[in-house]
Amino acid sequence: MTSSLDTRTLGTTGPTVGAIGLGAMGMSDFYGPADDTESVATIHATLDAGITLIDTGDFYGSGANELLIGRALRGRRREDAVISVKFGARKNPDGTFQAAPYDVSPAAVRDRLAYSLRRLGTDHIDIYRPSRLSGDIPVEDTIGALNEMREAGYIRHIGLSEVGAETIRRAAAVAPISDLQIEYSLLSRGPERAIIPTLRELGIGLTAYGVLSRGLLSGHWSPDRALAPTDFRAHSPRFGGDHLAANLRLVEALRTVAEGLGATTSQVAIAWVAAQGTDIVPLVGARRRDRLTESLGAAALTLTPQALADIEAAIPPDAASGDRYNAAQMATLDSER
Repeated sequence: MTSSLDTRTLGTTGPTVGAIGLGAMGMSDFYGPADDTESVATIHATLDAGITLIDTGDFYGSGANELLIGRALRGRRREDAVISVKFGARKNPDGTFQAAPYDVSPAAVRDRLAYSLRRLGTDHIDIYRPSRLSGDIPVEDTIGALNEMREAGYIRHIGLSEVGAETIRRAAAVAPISDLQIEYSLLSRGPERAIIPTLRELGIGLTAYGVLSRGLLSGHWSPDRALAPTDFRAHSPRFGGDHLAANLRLVEALRTVAEGLGATTSQVAIAWVAAQGTDIVPLVGARRRDRLTESLGAAALTLTPQALADIEAAIPPDAASGDRYNAAQMATLDSER
């Protein structure tokens, strides 16, 4: 699989990456079992296609995801990949998150970074970011420690995740920020209110996860699909009862638009995110090569003003039914305050 995928630069200080990125979380955690051999093949196909940004978290599979990426990159040019790692979440041996899950203290920055470097088999991480904030640790302390690691050469760029406009400003006053990672899709448009304008004012890029709303916008979701208790979506409001039914009606409206464009629902949803600005890189969570191939089709899809209008008529802003996380998780999101 080869491609002349366009590139985008993350903010004014960040790296240049493929116009689409790969979110590797589902290869090791949260969405049920995956096949490691197929995952490695998918990562190889990702790089061959020109997708260079690979996003992970040190808590995905309690380190298993980093080991998987390290295995996939072994024997290939390290420079082919831009690795983004989130840290800070703390888990129990049974895989559940701890009650006070986030440690982004300066000591945690150095400790978690050391383990990630070893698991990934690299001497540097391209973008390193706290996955969430901790209420008792000022963001300035976290960013200051990250900047020390950047100056020492262990990380190349500092990123943020799921924080609001005020926190973005505080972080950017301490050190250059390459990008904010946040959920952004046709069903999650909250960042448009204050966060995206702040990013653009400060010259910070955006990497958008959840562009298919964890499968809802893929066009492949069945209303009768049974979810294992370990699947994140089994506890997500948008995937339950009346919320699911309402959201799938929106997806059917989007499918009609996609068919008129000769594309799949998934491709239109990805292309819509990419069309919101050249400072935005959508992350696709493909776990298999066939899903990757479909996602790559979004890069070749040009959305005219009329197509964009039709898409927004199918799924208007704030049309999603149900919150994007359950109540306990929503309470941890600085971006929702």
